[in-house]
Amino acid sequence: MGGVEAAGTPGEHTQGWEHEDTPTTARVVLADGTVFEGHGVGATGAAPGEVCFNTAITGYQEVLTDPSYAGQIITFTFPHIGNVGTNAEDMETSNDNAEAGVIGCILKADITEPANYRSTQHLDAWLKQRGIIGISGLDTRALTNLIRENGMPNGVIAHAPDGVFDIPALTQQARSFPGLEGMELAGKVTTSQQYDWDETSWVWGKTYGHLASAKHHVVALDFGAKRNILRLLADQGCAVTVVPATSTADDILALNPDGIFLANGPGDPAATADYALPEIKKLVDSGKPIFGICLGHQLLGRALGGTTRKMHQGHHGANHPVKDFTTGKVEITSMNHGFAVDAASLPDTVTETHRSLFDGSNAGLEAFGGRVFSVQHHPEASPGPQDSHYLFARFADRMAEAKGK
Repeated sequence: MGGVEAAGTPGEHTQGWEHEDTPTTARVVLADGTVFEGHGVGATGAAPGEVCFNTAITGYQEVLTDPSYAGQIITFTFPHIGNVGTNAEDMETSNDNAEAGVIGCILKADITEPANYRSTQHLDAWLKQRGIIGISGLDTRALTNLIRENGMPNGVIAHAPDGVFDIPALTQQARSFPGLEGMELAGKVTTSQQYDWDETSWVWGKTYGHLASAKHHVVALDFGAKRNILRLLADQGCAVTVVPATSTADDILALNPDGIFLANGPGDPAATADYALPEIKKLVDSGKPIFGICLGHQLLGRALGGTTRKMHQGHHGANHPVKDFTTGKVEITSMNHGFAVDAASLPDTVTETHRSLFDGSNAGLEAFGGRVFSVQHHPEASPGPQDSHYLFARFADRMAEAKGK
């Protein structure tokens, strides 16, 4: 299998294709002119985005429906994607807007027939249905090494059944993509209207349950919330009201919540902060317990006086070790972010509670004696398998303490 050749004239350096006797019907074209060939799967057409890689070996449907991947093209480092098919239960977003999620997916091996009792649809058909462009047979190791060395590039993923591509035009399209830095995407993935949530976690042999009686009322500010986050809140006895990302602090406090949740989401936190930060600062000043995840963590960090930065290759996977300084334990976590809170920028009134053991980047903070806290990783996922679920119980405890006062 061929590797990536040295950069030259756009369109002239092309990565080899593993089925050399089979016509190629898809391309990944990077802004520097590097071209990868493969076999098209899923939807047809061409779309630009930021190219990243994800190291998880399971949960590809959850990854592909995570709103935090809006604007990105995912390279799966695990070679066999699609083996267990897809189903309606494993969706992480309820927003079917084509702009609300991942742009495309890059696979090493061809998609096989699903072999799982829960499967209801082949991954290829599912990708077509959701308008996601895919490519298989690509040298994902070469592309991953390129990202590790040079950072996440802008690129275009294209699928044409006739195998005809205008490489110079696709290269120009990749170069014209502005990149995620400075891009506000939470507004594209958020809910358009307020709704209530009471669904609890999935139970083997059954399905999802429903909250029988609520102990707490949580208002979730939706920057791209994943369903399983809402389920784990419900598991803690929380009746959840989900509101749009553009909701004001007055709107949220008028709902009389016991606690406020700041959801995950895509894009540059500095861009989303333009409208969200003043409201989050008011929510912090309200005295209510606050819990944030992912983009919610980054926005809370900025609201508390810190800054955020674009990462070189980001963290995307389900094998990320994180040290929790509040317990002294190391958790194996799921992560998906290309921006991070700069720990050095946090004021003395904010404590760093978690840190990535991969690169030392910030992964958690708290302020006001723990009433306000957040983490960068996704504690609703189960790679550890449940190392981080305690954070939802901690949030419930904070709300109980606030009620007691």
